[in-house]
Amino acid sequence: MACCATGSNRGYDELVPHMIHVVDEERCYPSWNENAGKNSTSEVNMKSGIIAGKRALNYLHQNLGAAEFNQVYVDQVDQDIVAITRHCPISHQSVILVARTAFSHPANPNYTGHVPPLCIPGHLEEIIFEARLVQKHNTPFTKSSTHVNGMCNYSLEIQEHIQLFGSSMCELSDDGDTSSPVQEVDFINFPPGSVIAFRVSLNPNARSAVSFIRSCVTQFGFRMRSMSGNLRQNRTMDFYSIASKLTLNDLNRVLYRCDAEEKDDGHGYGVYNVPDYGSFVYCGLQGVMSVLAKIRPENDLGHPLCENLRQGDWLPGYLAKRLMFFKGTKDLGKWFEAVFTPLSQIPRYLIPCYFDAVLIGAYTILLDCAWKQMSSFVSEGSAFVRALALGSIQLIGQVKTSPTPQLSPTIKDLPMTVNESTGRREQCILSMAAGFPHFSTGVMRCWGRDTFIALRGLLLVTGRFEEARNLILAFGGAVRHGMVPNLLGGGAHARYNARDAVWFWLQCIQDYCKMAPDGISILSMLVSRIFPTDDAEPQPPGFSEKTLVEVIQEVMQRHMEGVSFRERYAGHGLDINMSDIGFNVTIGIDPDTGFVFGGSEHNCGTWMDKMGESEVAGTRGKPATPRDGSAVELVGLCKSAVRWLVELYEKGQFPYDSVAKYVNGKPVKVTYKEWNDLIQANFEKNFWIASDSDKSANKLINKLGIYKDSVGASQFWADYQLRPNFPIAMVVAPELFTPENAWTALGAVEKYLLGPLGLKTLDPDDWAYNGDYKNSYDGNDGRIAKGFNYHQGPEWLWVIGFFLRAKLHFASTTLRDKLIDTIKLVQQVLSRHHVEIEKSPWQGLPELTNKDGAPCPDSCEVQAWSMSCILDALFDMHNVFATTEEEMAKTKTTP
Repeated sequence: MACCATGSNRGYDELVPHMIHVVDEERCYPSWNENAGKNSTSEVNMKSGIIAGKRALNYLHQNLGAAEFNQVYVDQVDQDIVAITRHCPISHQSVILVARTAFSHPANPNYTGHVPPLCIPGHLEEIIFEARLVQKHNTPFTKSSTHVNGMCNYSLEIQEHIQLFGSSMCELSDDGDTSSPVQEVDFINFPPGSVIAFRVSLNPNARSAVSFIRSCVTQFGFRMRSMSGNLRQNRTMDFYSIASKLTLNDLNRVLYRCDAEEKDDGHGYGVYNVPDYGSFVYCGLQGVMSVLAKIRPENDLGHPLCENLRQGDWLPGYLAKRLMFFKGTKDLGKWFEAVFTPLSQIPRYLIPCYFDAVLIGAYTILLDCAWKQMSSFVSEGSAFVRALALGSIQLIGQVKTSPTPQLSPTIKDLPMTVNESTGRREQCILSMAAGFPHFSTGVMRCWGRDTFIALRGLLLVTGRFEEARNLILAFGGAVRHGMVPNLLGGGAHARYNARDAVWFWLQCIQDYCKMAPDGISILSMLVSRIFPTDDAEPQPPGFSEKTLVEVIQEVMQRHMEGVSFRERYAGHGLDINMSDIGFNVTIGIDPDTGFVFGGSEHNCGTWMDKMGESEVAGTRGKPATPRDGSAVELVGLCKSAVRWLVELYEKGQFPYDSVAKYVNGKPVKVTYKEWNDLIQANFEKNFWIASDSDKSANKLINKLGIYKDSVGASQFWADYQLRPNFPIAMVVAPELFTPENAWTALGAVEKYLLGPLGLKTLDPDDWAYNGDYKNSYDGNDGRIAKGFNYHQGPEWLWVIGFFLRAKLHFASTTLRDKLIDTIKLVQQVLSRHHVEIEKSPWQGLPELTNKDGAPCPDSCEVQAWSMSCILDALFDMHNVFATTEEEMAKTKTTP
């Protein structure tokens, strides 16, 4: 029954009871004679030993190979009985051979005992053969002196090509019911040394069901054959027409949705759980596809998922029914239901392969439909680019408990949906999850900082300009104290404790204006202000509106004049770990340098925002990384915004040329050009630590040839720590940096901070470094208790994107001799991310890793800014290639 070569063996077939020594044996083999006597030692024929049985087996083996019965399944029923199935995937005929072995002499050779019944899924056409060895007498074996003879006291009883009613070994149970889709065969006379082979085919209902499923699968481009072997033609519902109508928001539901998101819908669904395996990571197709991707290469039909499919129709029903609750996906749910219904009518052992064929075909087309709705960079890009772009669908969707603020009623092209509770049409502004599974629903889903770090890659690079615009305007409507929210909270319940979120927001507006078609028009759009003043109660859309230009000017003015407030609802109800003084927020612009500054040693307003939580270690209420003063990336982002406003004003696209600061209570005008020049003049002399600096003169210096992480921090040593933040400033405001100094500093990042997937968040030589984050630990070691070292060494992925982009910028502009090596570095580094995303069941990149790229169990499995910033780096490299090709083409055409 194996697919390998077989044959007959002299001696074995004649039942020779001893080993034949091929070197020493001098006797002759018996010759063939059809008329040989029963007890002859010199001649054999078809009745001798098991020769007739071996002929039947060899003939069956030859036919199975010729008829493409190339699938094999082995079931060890017990220690003596084995059942082997050879299956033809074209005709779905099977041959099932059951053998009861006798490797040792049985106590009673004629005793059948208990043999488990055989369940045959389908129609039992015939018994190909049944055979058994029968002991005729107890005469001892006599060894011939002239020929290699076998035992004569056993004979083979064999019948070939008989119907079940003619069998002497088995019978059909259930009183001979042949209409059942599964026929059960009882063994009534099956002693040791017996073998039987059944030919099984599909019953008519199953044949019809298989034919229908195959017809559906042909829509996916598979060359499926009919039961007779001819190529099938598609005559069923058009999957393409259904899939092509799905929006990217619909595809978010079809392909993804983590457990918390699905439960948030309120329809009683969560991720599917497979007994003896566990839960999928997504409710959509990606959840099961990630598991099937591991089963398929190994053909692991014993996997718990395959067993679950054989046992019942729960999973196919789950995949179809969860889509029928929503208008956009209802037709697709009906298509799956129509295709999966026939699965219940085919033999259960066939269900895994047809289920997989349907899913892989549908999944492939759905991905293609997704990419076609994105930019040409994605739709025509590499497999890695397309995989990263799917993060735009994974992490951006509609979640009831994480609403975004409503936009101005004057905007006419907004996506709408029907509220299930009220029946009213409402705006459907999608929100971005910071990461899965920890930041997927509720107030913890949507963060201002995360959204606008990730917006360029996930929405602008992918060509989803409408969604990008909507998020920019939605957060603009929530501006308060000159800040956008850290936690959005639907806008009305926002929290304003991130000093950097507003600067990433402004950077995204700048990127949108440059990358979106007619992007500059966003500046004139109206923003519905939730809080018209800092102390106002939340207002409905349309109550108070300003243009985006006016909101931007307000943000810049508030920062110049200074912001100081205490968070509303301050206390443990808002933040259980924050000390009372930590709720006080202070922000301003240094009049001497133009640098944005803020924060204190009691709070942490940048992305390195870990607040101590451990009572045991005494760190509760103490920020691990306050980064107060002027953080380097905030200075760079501020410079980028000011420079851009200067450019817009000069083009007549921004009506304001200045802000006002107050000196002795009187307003003093500061033009954007003056502010821009002030930052430019002061950056290098305040942030650069020269390679030839004297460490002995300044004991705080640890690394030379780097840029400080901050200026004016209350923890004075923190200014000099090597962290991965200055590459962010290099990308958004490269004009601040002397190219040679920038290249030296980036070399230090590469040497000391670069890990397999991310950048270390702190210099390994720093006394506070610890690269392994474990939030569950709560002991006496304050450096790591309750994850205190979140940003003190663990390797974060998103910042590596800015590092690579900074390298590409300087190598492609002022340091062209570095370009080839830089491109090689980028490709080498990002190849590891490609491997990571392919092997991840989440099909995403994690938030962070522990030391040297070790997996971090407490990390998000997929993080928005990780996916986005790596995609940003690939996009920048694509643009470098395009620019280089253009320059080469111009050089060739120049006389």
